[in-house]
Amino acid sequence: MNDPSTKPIRAETGAELDALVEEHDLVLAEFYTKGCARCNAIEPVLGNVARATDVTVVMINPVTDLSLVEEYDVTSVPALVLFEDGERVGHLTEGFQGTEELLEFVEEHTTRGTKAAVAEEN
Repeated sequence: MNDPSTKPIRAETGAELDALVEEHDLVLAEFYTKGCARCNAIEPVLGNVARATDVTVVMINPVTDLSLVEEYDVTSVPALVLFEDGERVGHLTEGFQGTEELLEFVEEHTTRGTKAAVAEEN
């Protein structure tokens, strides 16, 4: 099992994002823009998700690599894309989400679930 970071990693390019997705089993990528209040507000929530799950959280501003906008269908920010074993398994563009909503999103879209869900099963 990978030991994901408990705080979001910042990526600058699509190549960096691809490397993280390849390296980690579960990755939650937040696409944000500078000055976006909802994007700033969700950053601590992403840290909570990283601590509560086996998900590696990465933040990327698509302005630094505009090809990401089309590739990941970023129509608004914050946009969240969930990867499992290198495959895109979830996409969330409903704006700010709290910790519980993001944990449910991860739980619903992955086969591994969250650490909390695994603890409840045992």
